Amino acid sequence: MSTDEPRARAANIFDVARLAGVSHQTVSRVLNDHPSVRPATRQRVEEAIRQLRYRPSSAARALVTRRSRNLGLIMPGSPDFGPSSTVLAFTTAARAAQYTVSISSVFEASPDSFRAAVESLLGQHVEAIVLVGDRRGMLDEANRIELDVPLVAVDASRRAGPYIISIDQYQGARLATEHLVALGHRSIVHLAGPPDSVDGSERERGWRDVLAEHRLVSAYPLVGDWSPDSGYRLVLQALANRDFTAIFSANDQMALGALHALTVAGVDVPREVSVIGFDDIPEAAHLTPPLTTIRQDFDELGHDLMAAVLDALDGRTPSIPPRLPQLVERESAGRAGPAPRSRAARTGVGSQT
Repeated sequence: MSTDEPRARAANIFDVARLAGVSHQTVSRVLNDHPSVRPATRQRVEEAIRQLRYRPSSAARALVTRRSRNLGLIMPGSPDFGPSSTVLAFTTAARAAQYTVSISSVFEASPDSFRAAVESLLGQHVEAIVLVGDRRGMLDEANRIELDVPLVAVDASRRAGPYIISIDQYQGARLATEHLVALGHRSIVHLAGPPDSVDGSERERGWRDVLAEHRLVSAYPLVGDWSPDSGYRLVLQALANRDFTAIFSANDQMALGALHALTVAGVDVPREVSVIGFDDIPEAAHLTPPLTTIRQDFDELGHDLMAAVLDALDGRTPSIPPRLPQLVERESAGRAGPAPRSRAARTGVGSQT
């Protein structure tokens, strides 16, 4: 094979299980020479191992046969404020409980990437795995996968599961939208997160439900990617035919871009357009104007994750209700002014004399 050709991905324990038509646990028992495996099943697994040239590490052979006081953590590869803050709080709580944490960053939110991360962590002999990330593909795979160790996930989708920890994103979005409605706003645009984000979907759902309850029209949201650049670009485009008096942004980073776009366009915040964000990043209080936002306590979330891990390791089902976010009122959201006019009406374009 030429050195320029891409190297094939090494097989993992899940590939072996899929080819042999057995569970991941069965492959683990074969690797550990467990006597409960039937000879015919053992033969299929061993044949799959040979066919795929699977080479488990010595730690992977042992998997969970003894306590290691090591926990696995899967997190997104992007430096988003929420996941990064949660990971920091979790690792601090783990260290206080005398556990080490092995981290696997996943840059592509696909089932294969998630399984590869799990395989890597199992090879490091972890006692439990924690998933911090809101991408639907990974959370769906985490819900399907069968492991010999507990898997605790941050998941705001309200799906059933014994080891789910969350902050109530839906209620946070309701808080933001209800606040704007109470200020007299009747045309509230939503700057949404990526379509595959569970948190983003829950925030959009909260926005839609509040508007429906007040019989207000909800247009299609402006779909961003969590970055300030996307907030800037989308709001600048929307201002070409402005028909809104308020923006509810699904995170503070996009709200930052929205404020920049409004400033460039000469739109006064909050006299002409109000803006509310989500997360309460440290910079939010120092923007111009200071940003009204929804605060999530990521420190509490990280400690909740560790508490759930300890419960799971002791054989208990964690009973930790979702945390409720809080509205932080600052100067970027104010009472609604006169209904906006279209750009044509403001500039006189298309008017008759």
